[in-house]
Parts: sequence; structure tokens; C-alpha cells
Amino acid sequence: MSGRRGRGIHFSRLYSFSCFRGSFRDEHSQIGQKGYSRVVYCNDPDNSEQLMLRYRSNYVSTTKYTAINFIPKSLFEQFRRVANIYFLVVACVSFSPLAPYTASSILWPLLVVIGATMAKEAVEDWRRRKQDVEANNRKVKVYDRNHNFQQTRWKKLRVGDLVKVYKDEYFPADLLLLSSSYEDGICYVETTNLDGETNLKVKHALDVTSSLHEDNSFQHFKAIIKCEDPNEDLYAFVGTLYYDGQQYPLSLQQLLVRDSKLRNTEFVYGVVVFTGHDTKVMQNATDPPSKRSKIERKMDKIIYVLFSLLILVSFIGSFFFGISTKKDIDDGKLKRWYLRPDAATVFYDPQRSALAAFFHFLTGLMLYGYLIPISLYVSIEVVKVLQTIFINRDQDMYYEETDKPAHARTSNLNEELGQVDTILSDKTGTLTCNSMDFVKCSIAGVAYGRGMTEVERALAKRKGDTHHDSGITSSNIQRSSGDRAGSGKSIKGFNFHDERIMNGQWVNEPHADMIQKFFRVLALCHTAIPEVNQETGEVAYEAESPDEAAFVIAARELGFEFFERTQTSISLHELDHKSGRKIDRTTVQQNVPHACGLELKNSSHIGHVSPSPENVLFLLRVRSYTLLHILEFSSARRRMSVIVKNAENQLLLLCKGADSVMFERLSEDAQDSVAITMDHIKRYSEAGLRTLVVAYRELSELEYRSWEEEFLTAQTSLNADRDALIEAAADKIERDLILLGATAVEDKLQKGVPECIEKLENAGIKIWVITGDKMETAINIGYACSLLREDMKQIVITLDSAEISDLEKKETRRLLQREGKLQLSSSEGNSIPFGLIIDGKSLTFALSKNLEDSFLDLANNCASVICCRSTPKQKALVTRLVKKGTGRTMLAIGDGANDVGMLQEADIGVGISGVEGMQAAMSSDFTIAQFRFLERLLLVHGHWCYRRISMMICYFFYKNIAFGFTLFWFEAHASFSGQPAYNDWYMSFYNVFFTSLPVIALGVFDQDVSARLCLKNPELYQEGIHNILFSWPRILGWMLNGIISSMIIFFFTTNSVLHQAFRRDGRVVDFEVLGVMMYTCAVWTVNCQMALSINYFTWIQHFFIWGSIAFWYAFLVMYGAMSPRISTTAYQVFVETCAPSPFFWLETLLVVVSALLPYLLYRSFQTEFNPMIHDVIQRRRLESPEVEAPKELSGKIGKLREEDSLLSKL
Repeated sequence: MSGRRGRGIHFSRLYSFSCFRGSFRDEHSQIGQKGYSRVVYCNDPDNSEQLMLRYRSNYVSTTKYTAINFIPKSLFEQFRRVANIYFLVVACVSFSPLAPYTASSILWPLLVVIGATMAKEAVEDWRRRKQDVEANNRKVKVYDRNHNFQQTRWKKLRVGDLVKVYKDEYFPADLLLLSSSYEDGICYVETTNLDGETNLKVKHALDVTSSLHEDNSFQHFKAIIKCEDPNEDLYAFVGTLYYDGQQYPLSLQQLLVRDSKLRNTEFVYGVVVFTGHDTKVMQNATDPPSKRSKIERKMDKIIYVLFSLLILVSFIGSFFFGISTKKDIDDGKLKRWYLRPDAATVFYDPQRSALAAFFHFLTGLMLYGYLIPISLYVSIEVVKVLQTIFINRDQDMYYEETDKPAHARTSNLNEELGQVDTILSDKTGTLTCNSMDFVKCSIAGVAYGRGMTEVERALAKRKGDTHHDSGITSSNIQRSSGDRAGSGKSIKGFNFHDERIMNGQWVNEPHADMIQKFFRVLALCHTAIPEVNQETGEVAYEAESPDEAAFVIAARELGFEFFERTQTSISLHELDHKSGRKIDRTTVQQNVPHACGLELKNSSHIGHVSPSPENVLFLLRVRSYTLLHILEFSSARRRMSVIVKNAENQLLLLCKGADSVMFERLSEDAQDSVAITMDHIKRYSEAGLRTLVVAYRELSELEYRSWEEEFLTAQTSLNADRDALIEAAADKIERDLILLGATAVEDKLQKGVPECIEKLENAGIKIWVITGDKMETAINIGYACSLLREDMKQIVITLDSAEISDLEKKETRRLLQREGKLQLSSSEGNSIPFGLIIDGKSLTFALSKNLEDSFLDLANNCASVICCRSTPKQKALVTRLVKKGTGRTMLAIGDGANDVGMLQEADIGVGISGVEGMQAAMSSDFTIAQFRFLERLLLVHGHWCYRRISMMICYFFYKNIAFGFTLFWFEAHASFSGQPAYNDWYMSFYNVFFTSLPVIALGVFDQDVSARLCLKNPELYQEGIHNILFSWPRILGWMLNGIISSMIIFFFTTNSVLHQAFRRDGRVVDFEVLGVMMYTCAVWTVNCQMALSINYFTWIQHFFIWGSIAFWYAFLVMYGAMSPRISTTAYQVFVETCAPSPFFWLETLLVVVSALLPYLLYRSFQTEFNPMIHDVIQRRRLESPEVEAPKELSGKIGKLREEDSLLSKL
């Protein structure tokens, strides 16, 4: 819309209520006190008094680190891991003579582990910083000392600066609106980044500043603002403007919040009130948390167990070492004379055996350090990074329309995706497409519209009715709705199909006059503004709500096109049902209060002839309607009315509103189609549609004049009950209405949302919806996406009523809290899981310390939970409450800046890279383009990552225990001397070359079932929810398996070779050969154990497993070929001794088979008699891929749920 047109319209005159008229309230008396102490010098940011206040700059940062705190904070993050602390201590001790190894062999691996992880953290935080730099360097025009508006960066703004913001730009800070391109200071603001609502909010400047329209108007402008201190409340603002010696009250109507967008207004002038982290949107944000997965935190506990085991075996070794050392000199006799105890150092002194045992204990802590795998963290980091690459490149999560793939912004939480117990979801833009579509309507008792909603389709499917409503769905009727242009072009907001009234066919209906009145109400009863494309002639609309836009578009498509609004008229292209001609009807707005008595000039004249899209010529005729009043929509009134006078001097009241308030206002003489319309509305509501009732009445001149006098008296009242007087006057005229029909619009769900939610619920995941939208809107979406069902009893907790409002006005917060308690208590009495709906006011008290436990218990007993009118802070608090109260993994998903706190508070934050900007995506851990991709992200990638990481960690502990305990058994065999069983390089390369790559391949490629079966069998996901694969019994079982394997390797090897010749020349096994034999058996055993554990083999796994074993032999040959000074005990040991001996190969085969046999027997028994969920699915896939889930699987899932319920009660 042009600036010239903006100058011609006084939009404040369209509104009859006091939403723009400021008045001093009780809160204003607190200005200057604690919490209300902010002082802003308008257009004077360099004022000395303001400089002393030291307000924050407008620079914002969402990064986790800074250049100063990166090293200490990152090091703190690394040493939160217990294993890293242990290896740091060991590295320090390794410089002493106590170390059995060189210091560098311990220190360098630790530095590599910590350095690699810190580098990854730095890269991820640098990406966040780049996004912050982009936001901070956006441009805005600021009034400078030369009395001109000059461009500057957002980050340079200061409190008190005067800025000019243009259409479709974001507000750089919290601004006080001074004036706009409209003469009366109106502007439209889009707040989707704040509260998720797509409807435009109307803001209005104070009358005293609204006349400042030009840049040069501010040359002498000076004022002072005293207001509340920075806070997170998006729905309240209290302040006072001191200007020209007068005081003017300020409210939320004058506040333009950062990150909201200016719409439908050419420009606005504003003064910066809050900057940077003082702005309301940043006050609602929380610092980026340091998130760690539950598996990683549990891994620390396992490290504690292993560390305890390490201390235990070291103590045992040192205890027996001390005893044997003390006995080496008995009455002057040397028992082990070859050790020279008479000339020993302090580390082996029979006279000080206790001290020697203590030093041996320290040596043992380092010797058995292989029980604690330092390479585990490095391997996990590598695996997680590779897993994120697969997530990022998954074509099934790529959204072609916006060219956006899935993106893992952090690799720390991959396995958490497989353990999600509860999902907390935003609504607008997350579940929905941010648009409303006109789908159906009922006129004069006749239902129109052939489309089916997702809810209707799901109901028909459950009932087995596949032919209902001709199979036409609301997702495919856009092709038909484009018939007006004959091009098949889809029309946003219009998903309507019915040949009876489309393409002008409504003129042939028996009640064509009612249809004309119905769509005329839709075309006139609104505050939308048309924007006409001068090149194509197409009309687009800017409306305060998406519903209103859908109504205007529907009227246009069915022959009642609203195409122009000026200060004096609203113009319609209208198809006359009697003549079939297309007419220009113009609604003229009254310019002064007494314009109802004006004599209208000639109201009819012949216009020009223009072609229609169907190339049929219509005679255009202009008629004038005088717009007298608009009684706007509000959440309390739940209806909207306009009063107009037509060319025949008829006074008409046109009204639309919720059925709960409209039917009681109908005339008793016009009840013909009420019952039928109510039945249609019920059917529409069951279909998940949002309904409004449309009605009208004709007013007499006398009645109107009497009412207007009363209404104007109420408007000009200065009493505290002014709003109540206006409401009473409006209620008086909105009576005795004649019913025309009802509308049904669909808040279009994103594609696949109901199916996705159904799959997630079948997987055992609970879903909450937390939205800033109104309760009615949220409930409708709950039905549309199957969160709420018709057979579900709703528990509604709301404090949004007239009685509660009175209590608030009297500031009886104690009574208000008691009311909240009563409603919570009454709701808590329903022990059966139902649907819980709670509004923002109630949520405030439900989240208090004394009520939060009751609220959480109630919510946990409900099948679905919907929180309405929630602030961003409340979203974060609910997330925190559920996360801490349940102890389960929480996932939050949203798409707007209002969801940032929730995403950061949750264990996993998933951002939708949608139409509400990138704030949520920037603050999330994972981003996807559509909600339906969450199904694959969790059920496929989440399950795989959880399983892979769990198996990987368990296997890591297994292989290190299996290897480390061979050292313990050997030391016991060698009288606890502290002598390692293996060459130093053998032990150094064990976790690096001989066993590391197979476990990485397991963590990246293994699949228990395919992606198709993961989606087909969502119950498989419950293995992660109940943490079956990483439970303590399973972890301890793998550790026990490692101990058993080590015993078999050591005792079978030693007992088989100690009492017989090994070489052809008759020599027995020596220390070097025994070490090679045990090490060979260990390498074969742990790698073959990996082969048994893998479910999905690729050539990479084969290469890594068998290649690691082959590399061990190659290493023996190469290392043994080096000089004895380098290779020491490995010199030619394989080529000359082991390889030529058949016994070496036979012994290796028998020991490896024996070491693997316990695991094979256990898995065979488990699979046959107590199978896991994936075992059942694998067996079913092999037996018959088409067979549905057997009773065995259902019983397994039921058993898991019973155990989980029992644990939760405990």
C-alpha cells in the first residue's frame, strides 16, 4: 500500500473500543519505585544523566564461549569427564620412577583427546558467532546530530536513539512508537518470532506524538520516558511519557518489541527504550546450555565403577606384593635371593614392606590403566561426527520446496534422539503451515464444501468408510479452487470446492439472496487492507488474523471481491444474483460522528465496461455504503460487527463470531435454520475446523440514533469502568440477529503431521503442545493432529473469566492463587488419563513451588497436554519442570524466537527452519524443515544412534577389561611383581590400531533393522525409551563377559604351553612368546566378538575387523625385524618362533572359540526364551516379512510398560 494512501486513512476511527486510548492505571503509580526505575532521554542519548545509568549496548550474543573464557570453560567441560581427570593424574605421576611406561605414552593421548574435543566445540561455537555477527550488523536509520537519519548498525544503537524503521524490516530494539506513515499513528506488527501468532497486531502512537510525520519534525523533539525495568513479560508494559510539560500514560500498545516485523505500514518513528539483552525477547532467552547426553553422564558412573575396580585390583596386587616382599628376608635368610632384597631400593625393600606396597599400589594404578579406555572419548567423538554427516545427507529429510535438508548443529546428542520420552511442541509454524484455508460453509441450513480435512479422513479410515465425501481432501482441492481464472492455479487461503456455488452458480440456488448476504458480510465485516498489483491486477490482503484473510479471499473467489479501501470507501466487485451482472459496490466510511445524517449524493451511475476472466462483459455500477462503526473482535467479546448504511438508506448490522456468543443473540422470530446450522457446526468442529457464525439485522433510524448517543457517551467517559460501558453498549445493539450461516476454516496442518504424531505415540512417546495461541485455536489443532479425540474428556484449567479479572483488578493475588489451587485440585481428582488444557494465567500458578508437583502429576496422568497463551519464559519453565520431574529425555521443537528458551532448556532442541525466521534454528541442536521429518529423525536415526553408541560403549569396556585383566592374571602368576605381560608398543597400539577401527565401524554403520522396518515397527523405539541397551544389567553383563574372556585367554594359554615343548628343538615357551600368544588370542577374541555383535555387515566392517587382525601379524613381522634395541622382546619372535609352530595356530583357534562360547550360549538362550524387541522383529523378518506383530512382541512391550509404571511410582 502506498504512502499516499496511508496518509488518507485514519485507522483509529475504524475501532470503537479503547484499545488505543491510554489511561493511567494503578501500575503507573509505581513509576520511580523498585522495578519501575528506568529513565530514557528521548532523542538525547548523550545526556549526562543517562550516561551515568550505563545501560547495556544493543550487541547480542548467543554463543557459549567468548575469546576470554573459551580455554578455561572448555577445559572445565572436558574435565567434567571422570576418565580425563584420571588420565591427567596418571600423566602427572608418570614422570616419576613409579611408572611402568614412559610419560609420553600417557600424556600425548590425553592431549590429543582433549585438543580434538575442544577444537570441535570451537568450530560449533564459531558458527553461532557468525550468525550473531550477521544480526548485530543489520542496518537501521538513526537520527543524528545533523538532524538527518543516517544508516548505522544495530549493535551501535543506544537507549534514547530515535530510529526510523521501514516496511518489512525487523525492529532492532524495543522501541516506543512515536508516529507512523498513517496520520493517526497506527502501524501493523507481525509477532510470529515472539508469540508464534501469524495475525498482525495493531499498535498506536500517542496522539501527542502521532503528528510527527516528517524527518524534520524531530529537530526540537525532546522528551523523557520513565518506565518499568527490563523484564520478560511480552504482554505488559508500564511507563509514562513526559513531553511539553505534560504526562502521558504508556502501555503495550506503544511498545514495538525487538525481532517483531513492521507490516502494512510504510515506516514508523520510534525511540529506543530497551537494548540488547535488556529487550523482552532476549530476557526470554536463556544462556546456551552445556548439554550432555544421558548415556555420556551414565558413562561417567561406569568410569567410577571401573576406577573402583582399578583401585581394588591394585590394592589386591599391592597387598600380596607387600606380604611376599616382607617374607623375602626371614631371620637373615634370603628367600628370593635372585631379586637381591638385601640391596633393593625403596620400591622393593623387605625392611619397609608397607611403603613398598604403597608404591606398588601407585604403579598398579598405572599398570591397570587399560581398564579405563581413554580412546573411548575420541572414538565416540569421531563416530558422532560421522553420524551427523549421515543425518545431514538423508534425502528422506530433505524439503525440496525450501531447499532445506536436515542439519545436526551439534554431535553431542545423537544417541539422545533414540531415548525421547516426551516431546514439547510449539503449534504455529511447527505443526501448522502458518495459514488458514476456507474449506466449508453452511448457508441457510445448506452445507457447502466437498473437501475432507485430515481429521475427517482419519475418522473415515477408522470407520472403514473410504467413499465418504467423494474422497476429496482439503489437500487436493486447491487444483479445483483455481477455476475462477481457468488456469488451475492454487489460491492460498481458499481450499473450497462445491460446484453448486462456484463460478457464479450460486445465483441458481433457491436461497441466492441469503448466499449474497452471507458473502457480503464476509467481504465487508473486517479490517483487512487490500494491496492491488498494478501490473497483474491481482488483489492481496493484509489482515489482522489469518481467519479474516481467509474470509475475504473466499468472498472474492465466490464473486464478492473487496479490492479498495480509502478513508471514505470500501469497494467491492460484486456479482448481482438477480441480473447476473458484476457490480462495483463501494462502502463509504463515515468521516465525522454525525455523518449518519448526511444527504448522500447520486449513489448510482454507470461505470466503464471491463472484461472478466471468462471474457464475459459485465456492467460495472458503483454503489455506496456508509461505514458507521466497527465493533472489533476481542478474546472477551468473541465476535465482530460493522454497522453500515446502503444506497437505499437501510441501516445494517453485519456480525460474525463464535457460536457460543452468537446463537444467544439471534432473534426468536428467525429460528428456521438454527438447529441445522448447529448440527453443521458440530460436524465441522469434529473435523477439526475453526467455525464462526455469520448473522445480520436491519436497524431502524430511531434505534440507531438512540444507541449511537449511548455509545458515544460511553466512549468519551473518563471513568474507570469505561470499557465496561462500551461493552454494554455494544452488547445492546448486537441483539435480535438473523442467522445467515457459518464458516469453517482449517488451520492447515503441515503434510504428514497426524501420521507422524500417530507413529510417535505408537513408539511410546508422549506429546505436549505449548503455544502462545488462544485456547480455542490450540484445541482445534489438537483435534486436527489427533492429540485430542472426541472420546476424550477434557480437563480445562483457565483463569480467563470475568470473576478472575475482577480479582486481578482488586489486586487480590492471594485469592487468585487460591482459585488456581482449587481448579488444579479439582482437575487432579480425575485419575483417568484425559486431555489437559491449561491457559497462561493458570500456568503461572501451576509452576509455583507449591503447585508444580500437583500439576506435573496431573499432566503425567493425561494422554495429551496443551498449554495455551504461554509466554516464552513459561515454555522454558514447563520444559524444565517436566525434564526434572520425570527424569526422562525431553525434546522440544519449535520454529520461532519465542521457542528459543524452550529449545535450550530441553535435553534436545529441534528447530523448524520455516517461515518465522531462523532464531529457533540458530538456538537448536538439530534443524528440520517439516515436523513430519521428526518421525525419521527419532525412529530411524535416533534408534540407530542410540543402539550404536550403546553397543559401542559396552564393547569398549568389554575389550579393555578382557585385555586389562590378562595383565592382572599375569601379575598374580608373577608374584605381583608389577611386570607387564606385553611389550610396551603392543599395549600402546591395542586401542589405536588393533581394536579401534572395528568399533568405529559399528558406531557408524550397524543396523539391527532397516529404516523401513524402523518406521513400520515404531514399538522398536521403546528399547531406547526404557534404556534397555544401556541398562546396568547389560553393562555389567558385558564387563563380566570381558572378565570371563580374560580368564579363558590367560589360563587356557598358560596351562596349554607351560608343561610341554614349544619349539622343535625342545625348548619351552619363554616370556616373550607367552606375551605374543596371549596378545594374539586377545586380538582375535575381541574382534570376533565384534563380528558376532554386528547385525548389518558391509565391506567396511569386514575390512576393519579382519584387517585389524591381519595388521597385528604384519606389525609383529615389521616390528620384530627392527634392531633388538628398538624391538626388545619382540625381536624376530613371530617369524622365528611363533609362525613355524603349528601349536601356536591351534592354540589360538581353540582359545578364541572357547572365549566366544559363553556369549554365543547366552545370546542363543536369550533369543529363544527371552527375546528383545529387535530380536522378535528380526525373526519375523526372516520368517515372513508380511506378518504383523505377533503376540510375543505385544507382550514384550506390555511388560516393559508395566515395569516402567512400577518404577515411576517408586
